Amino acid sequence: MDRPVAEEARRSPSPAGGGALPLVTANVARVVHAPAETLRLAVLCLVAEGHLIIEDFPGVGKTMLAKALARSVDCSFSRLQFTPDLLPTDVTGVNVFNQRENAFEFRPGPVFANLLLVDEINRASPKTQAALLECMQENQVTIDGHTYPLARPFMVIATQNPIEYEGTYPLPEAQLDRFTMRLALGYPPLGEEARMLDEQTRRPPLDDLEPVAAAADVLAAIEEAKSVYVEEALHRYVVALVRHTRSDERLYLGASPRAGIALMRVAKAHALANGRDYLVPDDVKAVAGHVLAHRLILAPEARAAGLTREDLVGQAVERIPVPV
Repeated sequence: MDRPVAEEARRSPSPAGGGALPLVTANVARVVHAPAETLRLAVLCLVAEGHLIIEDFPGVGKTMLAKALARSVDCSFSRLQFTPDLLPTDVTGVNVFNQRENAFEFRPGPVFANLLLVDEINRASPKTQAALLECMQENQVTIDGHTYPLARPFMVIATQNPIEYEGTYPLPEAQLDRFTMRLALGYPPLGEEARMLDEQTRRPPLDDLEPVAAAADVLAAIEEAKSVYVEEALHRYVVALVRHTRSDERLYLGASPRAGIALMRVAKAHALANGRDYLVPDDVKAVAGHVLAHRLILAPEARAAGLTREDLVGQAVERIPVPV
C-alpha cells in the first residue's frame, strides 16, 4: 500500500469484518517484502483463529511479519525469545507471594496478549515448549489449579530456522499439529531487496506503521468466516483429502481430524477474503498445502525418492474427485 493510501485508511473508519482483510494485508506489505499471497495467508490464519509457524532462513523478515501484523490490527503484542534456560512460568506467568496482603497473587506471563511472537521456538526445552499446548488449543492457561482465559483474538506466531539444528529441540507432532499453517517468506526479488536496503537504512517503515483495523474488526471477520456456507459434499471432500494422507504408504503419519478442522476454517477465511459467503473447492485447494504439509511425516522410501510433504499433499488434491 502506498503511503497516501495508508494514511487515508487510517483517517477513515476501518471496515468491519471481512472488509478489513485487504487493508491489513496491504499494511503489512509496507514493511515485509514477501509474496503477496504469503502475507494474505498470514492474515487468513488470524481470521481462522489459528496459529502460524514461519520456517525460513535468518534475516528474511519472520519477526518483522509478526510485529507488522500486530501493529496493523491494533492488538496487544508480546514477544518471547526461546532459549534453553527458559522456564514454563516465563511463558505462562507465576503466582508470587505478596507479603503485604499475606496471599499469593498471579503475575501474567507474555502469553497474555492478542499476538504472541515466539522466536526460535525449537531452542527451548520440550518442557517449556509444552507450556504453549493448552493456550494454543483451548485459549486458556492453568496455573496451580486455577484457569485463566486468554483474550480474543489470540494467535501464536512461532519462528524457527530450518538449517540450524545443533542445540535445538524439534517440536513434537502434537505441537506441530496445533499450528494451523506453516509459511516461508523466502528471499525477496532483486528490486524489492534493493528497496528494502533503502528503507531500512533511512527510516524503517515499521516505525511509522499505524493500525488499519481494530481488534473488534478482527473478531467480526472471525464470526463472518465461521458463518460461510459449506455444502455437505465439501465437508466430505475435506475428509477425503485428510483420509487420503492416512492411507498413503509413502507417509508414516497422516493428517489428524484437527487438521481437517483447521483446513475447513482457513478455507472459509479464504472464501471471505474473496468476497463470498459460501465455500467452493478452490478455497480448499488454495490453502491445503500450507495447512496439511507440516503435519505429515514422510516414510523413509519417500525421502529416498526425493519427495516432499508438499508434493504428497498436491498429489492428494489432484487425485481426490472434486464435488460438483
